Amino acid sequence: MDLESIPGVGEKTARALSELDDPERALRAGDVAALATAPGISQGRAARIARGAIRHDHDDPGGFLATDRAREIYREVLSLLTERTVTDYAAQRVETFYPSSQRSRIEQVQTFAREAITREPSRAVLDALTGVEPLATPGDVRVRERCLATTDAERYAAAREAIPELSVEIVEDAQGLAELARGYSTVIALDESFTGVTVEGDVQVRPDALDHPAEIVPERPLSFFARNRDRITAAIAVHRAADIDPPSDCDIDALEDGLSRLEADGTVAGDDELDRLTVAVDDLDAAVGTAETVANDHLREAIRKEDVTIEGSDLLSLVERGAGVDSLLSRELADEFAAAVAAAREHLIDALDLDSGEAEVARRIFGDEPTFPVERDEDATARLREDLTAAKERRAGKLKRDLAADLADQRAGARDLVRNALELDVELAVARFADEFGCTMPEFVWGADSADTRAGFGIEAGRSPLLDEPLADIDPVDYDVSGVTLLSGVNSGGKTSLLDLVASVVVLAHMGLPVPAEHARLRRFDDLHYHAKTQGTLDAGAFESTVREFADLAQGGEGSLVLVDELESITEPGASAKIIAGILEALAANGATAVFVSHLADEIREMAGFDVTVDGIEAVGLVDGELEVNRSPVKDHLARSTPELIVEKLATEAGAAGADAASATAAESARTNGGTETVSEPQFYTRLLEKFE
Repeated sequence: MDLESIPGVGEKTARALSELDDPERALRAGDVAALATAPGISQGRAARIARGAIRHDHDDPGGFLATDRAREIYREVLSLLTERTVTDYAAQRVETFYPSSQRSRIEQVQTFAREAITREPSRAVLDALTGVEPLATPGDVRVRERCLATTDAERYAAAREAIPELSVEIVEDAQGLAELARGYSTVIALDESFTGVTVEGDVQVRPDALDHPAEIVPERPLSFFARNRDRITAAIAVHRAADIDPPSDCDIDALEDGLSRLEADGTVAGDDELDRLTVAVDDLDAAVGTAETVANDHLREAIRKEDVTIEGSDLLSLVERGAGVDSLLSRELADEFAAAVAAAREHLIDALDLDSGEAEVARRIFGDEPTFPVERDEDATARLREDLTAAKERRAGKLKRDLAADLADQRAGARDLVRNALELDVELAVARFADEFGCTMPEFVWGADSADTRAGFGIEAGRSPLLDEPLADIDPVDYDVSGVTLLSGVNSGGKTSLLDLVASVVVLAHMGLPVPAEHARLRRFDDLHYHAKTQGTLDAGAFESTVREFADLAQGGEGSLVLVDELESITEPGASAKIIAGILEALAANGATAVFVSHLADEIREMAGFDVTVDGIEAVGLVDGELEVNRSPVKDHLARSTPELIVEKLATEAGAAGADAASATAAESARTNGGTETVSEPQFYTRLLEKFE
C-alpha cells in the first residue's frame, strides 16, 4: 500500500506510519490504537487516517453527507454511539464508522454489527473495561551493572544495535575482561575465543548473546509487561467476565501467573529468598549497630557486677576512660566479653536471617580480641554487604531471566488480548445503542442488482433517536417513500422529527449499523441532501445560492435522497410554490428520492407538471387545547392544517350552544337593522370552515 495515496497522509505522516510493525494491517483494520503509536500521531488523528485508509481500500469517493444538516445528523448519531463506549480507544474507533455509498464498505460493517448486537453488555464487563487502555511502549531501558565485551569492531556495532540497553566495551584480551569485571557485576563476552578463560568475577562467554536478547537483558520484556501490567490484567478480566475465548497465541493462565510475579517497577515479586536478601542488604547497617549495642550493654552489666580489687563502679569508670582496657578485659572479663560478642553475632545473624555461609562472614564483624566498647570491623561489614548484594543480584537476575523466558513469548498474545478487549468495547457500544433505541439491521435494495431500482425507503415503527425523550414516550412511525413526495401536516405534528428519523435511518444504514426501527428497507443512496428549515426570508444573494444548489442536484441527483424542510420560507409564498414545483419536477425526472415538507402542498401540487404524491401527518383533533396527532403520514392525503382544526372546533362548540338562541338573535337583529340579516357567531365559524374545503 502506498501510504501517501491515503487521503490526508502526506510525506511526513507516511514516514511516521512506516515505523509501525505492520502499518497496512493497522490501516485496513482501523486499528486506532496501533496507528496512534506512530511518532507524532494522536488518537484523534489516527481515527481520521484510519477513515481515509478505509475509503481508499473501498474506492470510496466520500461526500455522502452533502449538506450541513446531513453532517449534523451524522455527528449526532455518532455521539450517541460514542456516549456508550467505556474506553477512549473505543470512542476514537467509533469515529472510523462513516456513511458510505460503497456496497463493500456497508457490508463489511454490517458483518461486524450483526456480531456486535449479539453481545451482552453486562455490568461486570463494562466495569472491567474501565481499566483497559492501548498498550504503552516503555521508556528506554538502561542496565548499568552488566556489559557486553568483544574484541571485534563489527561485532561491537552489531551489539550496540541489537542490545542498546547494555554498554558495549572493546577489549583486547583476558586482562581487559578482568578489568571490566571489577567495574561491572556481570560481563558477557561475545567472542568464542574467550571460552575457558578464567577471570575473577562474573564473566560469561555467550557468542550467541545477540540472538537471545531476552536472556541477556530480561529487563526488556519485563519493562514492557511492567508498564502494561494493569492494562493486560484488566483485559484478562474482560475476557473472563464476557466469557470469550482469548487469542490462540495467548495462554491466559500463564500470562496472569507471570504478571502476578512482576512488580510495577519491573522487579520480580513473590520470591522469599530474594525478599530475604533484599531485607538483609537494606537492614545491614541498622542490624550491625544494634548488635554493637547488644554487646556493649552486656559488657557494661558484667563490669558493674564484677568483684575485683576496686569497686565495680570505679572499674567501670576506668574502663570507659580506656585505662588498660585490653589487659583488664583479658584478665578479669574474658568470659563475659566472649559472651557479649557471641550475643552480638547471634543477634546480627538472626536479625538478617543469614544462611550458614553468610553467617560465617557476619561473625568476623565482631572480633575475638577483647575491646571496649565493642566496635564493628568495617572491612568485614563491607565484605558481608558485597556478598549479600552479589547474592541478591544473582537471585534477581535468575528470577528475571526465568520470568522473562515465561513472558517473552506472551507479548504478541498480550497485544491481541488487549486489542480484542478494546474492540469488544466498540461492539458493546453498538449493542447498547441498538438495545436502547430498539434498533434492527436494515434491508438494502442494491440498485442495479434489483429490479426495484427506484425503491426509496420504508420504515416500520421507527423512533427518532434524536428526540430528547424516553424511547417509551415516543410514538412509533411508519413511513415509506418511492420517488418524490410532498409531506403536509399540522404545526408541531412531527414533520421535522420525521425528516430527522428518515435521515438517521439512512445515515446509520449507510454506516453499516442497526437503525432505530422494527424494520427498515431502503435503496443504496449515493448521497444525502438534507436542507433544514430556513430562519426567515433569504436575501437575494442567499436565495440565488440556494436555487443554484438545487440546480446542481437536479442535474446529477439520480441516486440521491433529498430531504427539505419548508423551503417556502426562503421567499414569498406564491413564488416559493412555483420554485418548489419546478425542483420536484427535475428531481422526479432524474430518479431521485425526495421528501419536501411544505404548508403549500396543495398549491405546489397544482403547479407541478406531474402527479406529485402528497402525504399528510393528520391531526385527529384538539383535546384540551392540545393537538392529537397520528404521527405516521397518511399516504396520498393532504393533511388538514392547525387553523382549520381550530375553526372546526369553534364552529362545533358554537353550534352546541343552541341553535334557537342563535335564530332569535338573528330575527331581532333583522328587525333592528331594517331587515338586513347579520351573521351569527356559529355562522361566522361555519363560513370560515367552508373556505378550507
